[in-house]
Amino acid sequence: MTTLHPEFVEYIPRELEEGILYISMKYKTAGHKCPCGCGNLVFTPLSPADWQLSYDGYGVTLTPSIGNWNYDCKSHYWIVNNKVRYASRWNDFEIDMVKKKELRDKKQYFKKRRKRNFRNWIYKILSLSCFV
Repeated sequence: MTTLHPEFVEYIPRELEEGILYISMKYKTAGHKCPCGCGNLVFTPLSPADWQLSYDGYGVTLTPSIGNWNYDCKSHYWIVNNKVRYASRWNDFEIDMVKKKELRDKKQYFKKRRKRNFRNWIYKILSLSCFV
């Protein structure tokens, strides 16, 4: 089983080393070399709409899984407590379906967020007008 050692950095370096998961909390992203050995660089934005990172002082876990669908290797894996756990290889139909679902989920997330922000803005306006 492949291990990715977490390294918290301000900036992700230009040259990534094998076996290191670079994490920039400031820029809300993580980066590593694909663990399959193809050498491709993999970047995961950290946000409620993308990947979530948990860290217990030793182990890092990224959820959901990472699917490198745009690379020739098409590797698919999870990072759980610094360990890479490979998933079965997906066919083109499965990849297409998950891409569409992720796009729908992301649109829905931002739509809800816009509504919540607008509602909060209205509440602020109304509460401020009470003091005038």
